[in-house]
Amino acid sequence: MVDFIPSELVRTIPENYFARIDRMIDVFENKGIDLIHLEKGSPDQPTPDHIVRALDRASRLPENQGYPPYGGKRSAKEAIASFYLREYGVTLDPETEITVFDGATIAIAALPHVLLNPGDIMITTDPGYPMYFSCPSLARADVYGIPVRAEDSFLPDYRTIPDQILEKARLLMLNYPNNPTGAIATEKFFADTLTFARVHNLPVVHDFAYAAFGFDGTRPRSFLQTPGAKEQGIEVYTMSKTYNMAGWRFGFAAGNASIIRALNRFHEMAHSDVFGAVQDAASAALLGPQDSVRDLCALYERRRNVLVESLRAIGWNVQAPKGSFFCWFRVPDGYTSETFVRALLERAHVAMAPGVGFGSHGDLFVRAGLLEPEDRLREAARRIQASGVLQTMSV
Repeated sequence: MVDFIPSELVRTIPENYFARIDRMIDVFENKGIDLIHLEKGSPDQPTPDHIVRALDRASRLPENQGYPPYGGKRSAKEAIASFYLREYGVTLDPETEITVFDGATIAIAALPHVLLNPGDIMITTDPGYPMYFSCPSLARADVYGIPVRAEDSFLPDYRTIPDQILEKARLLMLNYPNNPTGAIATEKFFADTLTFARVHNLPVVHDFAYAAFGFDGTRPRSFLQTPGAKEQGIEVYTMSKTYNMAGWRFGFAAGNASIIRALNRFHEMAHSDVFGAVQDAASAALLGPQDSVRDLCALYERRRNVLVESLRAIGWNVQAPKGSFFCWFRVPDGYTSETFVRALLERAHVAMAPGVGFGSHGDLFVRAGLLEPEDRLREAARRIQASGVLQTMSV
């Protein structure tokens, strides 16, 4: 077999950090060891039945058995507009301010191509979602991560960005509720973000993947709720988390019409459109009863409380996240995120994600997902206590 050499672009794409972690976890699972999987980021609950039924009906319609229209069905975009008006009081033009994708990941990967040129810089947070650090390389662009800290509620301070970075910055990417920290953006923070973006003529992209999950009575804000935000940027939304539709591959972007036009133009060349029946099912989710969404948020909050309280009871003084379905825990003294994850695997048979995979400023943290039942979360704490991995920790 001839071993062909891939393009320079493919050769220089950063390796997926978590593929290596998965291989490490596989070693334990292949030995038949019962692992508690807190490293996962895929929802564990089923898609609500009324959405499944909507897909079944829609798949039988002749109109959905051919190619769907570019940019999404009018009915799907109208459903998105109705959803944003109902949930956030934001008015959107379905034709010019909304476009759909087969998963929000497609939009995030496309944005550097759409908005950046070689040598430009995308600003995001460190730690942050790993795709934000890797996707700009596809457009020969660079990334600058603003260090975010617990004492600042994991919100970036734009005043710390060096001038030489600002000179080349052409895009600001945010994500709240945040993966991995679980932080939530405040009304003031979004207002400050808009001011900063206007001063530096930066488009803002807000990844609103965990929109439905705010705890302790706090409801996550849409960036587009900020007066003037729609003129300065867009919001990317996925059905995967809110409606447990991770395998359905439906996401959308809403906001600034010029960015939506550019995304549409790129998408028409690089990707296919979403199966029409999936678009109809997504419309049913957005327009239908929202009880399942509220129940899901309550489930994650209960799981958060169980995990945090169980770990505090064994002497690990962890902090509770305000949103998302992730916890962001500082590792015990004497560990890095990688050495602690290794110790948890080997000694407690509990899997978490090393914080360094989300940026260099995450190396003293681990991410734990709330995607296991409550009894497994309690069992994780018992295993951690019995393993002795916390003995070097100062409490």
